[in-house]
Parts: sequence; C-alpha cells; structure tokens
Amino acid sequence: TTNNVAAQATNTPSTGKNEVKNSNIVTVINASISGDTTSGGRSRLAPLLDLHHPTHVIIELGANDALRGLPIAMTEENLNAMTQTALKSGAKVLLLGMQIPPNYGADYTKQFSAAFGKVAKMNNTANNKTNKVGLVPFMLKGVADSPDYAKLFQADRIHPTEAAHPRILANIWPELQKQLK
Repeated sequence: TTNNVAAQATNTPSTGKNEVKNSNIVTVINASISGDTTSGGRSRLAPLLDLHHPTHVIIELGANDALRGLPIAMTEENLNAMTQTALKSGAKVLLLGMQIPPNYGADYTKQFSAAFGKVAKMNNTANNKTNKVGLVPFMLKGVADSPDYAKLFQADRIHPTEAAHPRILANIWPELQKQLK
C-alpha cells in the first residue's frame, strides 16, 4: 500500500468495493464485526495482520465492552495487547476513543474515556522516538454531543447515520493524515 488518501475500499467479510480515481491507491480492509468487544478484536487481530500485512491499523473497539459494563482494566488490557500486536507487525496504530453515557456512573465513565489515551501514551513512551500510536479521543465528537444528535443516529440511538459520517471523518482524518506522512 501507499501512504496516501484511500482510493479503494474493501469490506471484509462482505465483498463490497468502492473505487475512487486517484494515482495513489490504498486498500482499506474493514475487518469489524458489529457488536464485537475488545476481547473479540484481540482474538481476531493477529491472523488478520498475517493475512493482510497492513502499514496502518485503526482500532475502534471498546464501546460494546462499556455497554456490557465489563471491567475497564480488561478493556484497557485488550486495547494495549492489540496495539502492541499491530506495532510488532510493523504497522502504525490509530486508536479511536469512545465515550459512554453518564448513567454508567461518573467514575466508570471517566475511567473508560481515559483508557484510550493511557494506551496511546504507554505505547508511544515504550516506542520512544517513533510515536507510532495516534489517538482520536472521541470519534463521535460533534455527533453524540450535538444538539441534533437524534438526527445523526439510527433508531437504536447507538449507530450513526450516513449524515454523521462527514463529522466522523473530520474527527479522524487529521490524526490519520499525520500517520500517512
């Protein structure tokens, strides 16, 4: 792959492809599974890295852990293990942080949000000079906290609609672009 704007997208396990005319082609592999937790992602990551050999890995997991009230230490451990596994494969990592509603309690909510930053900082410190782990603290900033949030989520009030995608891209792109240089 090249380090430039994505021009071809492949969804795994589905077979959908989108192509954009661009002289620099990057393949994007979506290996997500709806409803997955960090434990599931952790168990699936190594074989995916061996299969695809990516230069960059975006980790967007943890929200389902929180919705199930799973221990934050476990979520953090899984995020850290996935980050380290991806780094050892030679890939740069971008962590996409999430936040949860306050009804889980102030302490749990605060610790959950902080877990993503802790993992990024820990791995950048361990890798000292390279800063190969990027962080978007809250992927849904401007979506979940928007006055029009109801219009930006599907009926389940969990998953964003297509109308939210430009805002989500605006949240992620600056950090991803830093890693693509």
